[in-house]
Amino acid sequence: MAKRITICAGIDTGKRKLDVALDGSLERLQADNTPDGYKVLVEWLQRHKVKRVGIEASGGYEQAVVAELRRQRFVVVVFQPAQVRAYAVFQLQRAKNDKIDAALIAACTAAVKKIHAAPDPRLLPFAEHLTMIDQITEDIARLKNRIESCRNMRLQKLWKEDIARLAKREKVELKALAAAIREHRDLAERLDLINSIDGIGLKTAMVILVRMPEIGQITREQAAALAGIAPYDDDSGDRTGVRHIAGGRERLRRALFTAALPASFRWNPQLITLYGRLMGAGKEHKRALIACARKLLIFANTVVARGTPWQTKPPEIARAPAT
Repeated sequence: MAKRITICAGIDTGKRKLDVALDGSLERLQADNTPDGYKVLVEWLQRHKVKRVGIEASGGYEQAVVAELRRQRFVVVVFQPAQVRAYAVFQLQRAKNDKIDAALIAACTAAVKKIHAAPDPRLLPFAEHLTMIDQITEDIARLKNRIESCRNMRLQKLWKEDIARLAKREKVELKALAAAIREHRDLAERLDLINSIDGIGLKTAMVILVRMPEIGQITREQAAALAGIAPYDDDSGDRTGVRHIAGGRERLRRALFTAALPASFRWNPQLITLYGRLMGAGKEHKRALIACARKLLIFANTVVARGTPWQTKPPEIARAPAT
């Protein structure tokens, strides 16, 4: 029986143009990164019987075409730039331009063995909204830093007014985002489950829900790896290196760290115990905090998987009456 071959294409995304290549073929296409260009792209892919399309994340310029391709029932693999660069190094390929990159992405797409399910399309606008809120928080932090080093009272007053204005906007946008999420019953249920955990506030719960769509459907190890808080070995021969974290989803990781600090000092009894035990064993504060952040995410993954809210203490087992 002949083996079925999946025809793969790769897309190099630019702000205005899409360069497209087929794996193992000299066929090429350049289309506009616009709705009209997507129609041309889809017709070209269908004509060449393409089933799987790879595309490199490109600062958001890829999001619209990815959404359209998935709507048209193509299997779409979104690569991080580091993945494509690593594949180029493996292939000893040094030349680089848009056409070459498209062919490289096509080959990379064909080499993928495991295809992950596409994320929930409802979460994309929520992720953009969250990023805007994060940026407001970052702007407030920058203004606070300016005030600390400024001696001009008039400038301090102006910046304090800006901080108050931004803080008000941040509060309004958080409320609007929560309301938008709660319009979807299943998302609202997951949000409440995550929010039930001691030490996870509503904002952190929304970050986990939106930035980790896989929550509750993966193992604790997979969740930690996706967030970039899984400890990796660094051993070679007789040398045993220090375990370290790497990669992952930066904004998700940052939110977990922000929540883990107060949770491990005040809000979550299990994390308070964990932090104290690690510090008592001689661990550095940062390593102990990473462990607490990882535990918070594991708690979130567990409550969503089980579909039951967080309980500080395990339920007592009913005992039969004495006879």
